[in-house]
Amino acid sequence: MKRFFALLLAAALVFSLVGCQSAGEDSEWSHVPAEDFCGLTYTGSLELSYAHEFAVDYYEGGYTLLSIASGDQFLVAPEGADVPETDIPVIQQPLSDVYLVATAAMCLFDALDGLDAITLSGTQADGWTIDNARLAMESGDIVYAGKYSEPDYELIVSSGCRLSVQSTMIYHSPEVKEKLEELGIPVLVDYSSYETHPLGRTEWVKLYAALLGREDEAEELFREQEEALNSVASEEPTGKTVAYFYISSTGGYAVVRKSGDYVTQMISLAGGEYLFDDLGDDETATATVSMTLEEFYATAKDADIVLYNSTIDGQLSTLEDFLALNELLGDFKAVQEGNVWCTNANLYQDMTRLGTVTEEMHQIFAGTAGDEMEFFYRLV
Repeated sequence: MKRFFALLLAAALVFSLVGCQSAGEDSEWSHVPAEDFCGLTYTGSLELSYAHEFAVDYYEGGYTLLSIASGDQFLVAPEGADVPETDIPVIQQPLSDVYLVATAAMCLFDALDGLDAITLSGTQADGWTIDNARLAMESGDIVYAGKYSEPDYELIVSSGCRLSVQSTMIYHSPEVKEKLEELGIPVLVDYSSYETHPLGRTEWVKLYAALLGREDEAEELFREQEEALNSVASEEPTGKTVAYFYISSTGGYAVVRKSGDYVTQMISLAGGEYLFDDLGDDETATATVSMTLEEFYATAKDADIVLYNSTIDGQLSTLEDFLALNELLGDFKAVQEGNVWCTNANLYQDMTRLGTVTEEMHQIFAGTAGDEMEFFYRLV
């Protein structure tokens, strides 16, 4: 239901298409390429394997039309090319002076060697687990310009900002999106968080590649991750039951992922059996469900593997730290057998590597995990 209202709000805020035909005019997201857009001749569309929340269409002269599930569209014009008369935002290459607030997108820019296109960040330097982003901010190449709800408009305008990349959190502060657009700054809302397949999230690298003109690099990166995921998805299930959760610092609730979420899909693809597979979709847009420790214990106490999500309330260093969260955890089968693993801080800021994440999950489930992994570590 929340997503419905977010989409409805986005439709109300989107630029009206007066001079050109919209590529998708239905009230629900259903992309149909426009054969003749702003006088440009359609030549084809990007074939997407897993992503469903964006589309990329190509036109003669090197023009590219980006369409987002929100209904927003952006025309990317090649360097030096004429800008067609249109009421949708036009982004002329080379892309520069981006105000990036959607943390999930930073890794995609980084993977495409495109951090030089970003001037402003919605996250402080110490909030990044992406080394190149943190170093760029520490050197002053990227400057903090305020979070999504409290941007520094004066800094944004004086920096010559040409595009703001936001997460769907911007819909909680619609006046910010409206103000940025009033200032002539297009706002691209990243919908990668709505992709249910892990590779659907990774495939958003192709959208940013279209902005940067680095499609070949994106295709290579994506294929590497697809191969990594497929290599373990083709294996027989390990039969290991898995509890993936964290304990909230407020209220002491166990917070677990809904079934069908991209994390639970990675667990399944990696050969594990997610214990809370009965927690399906409801009317909330959140990907998690909170429950009392007693409720959680009843289902999870016999889990073969515990994956503790420490990216929310801070890293755990030892098994003792884990047991200090709640005394019930000491009775878990996984604790007694030494199968408690913790997520590294980089897990949620690096969606370019979700195939690799799935590989590491498989190693944990199969009992072949070593001491040196990128996204998980064993608690001892």
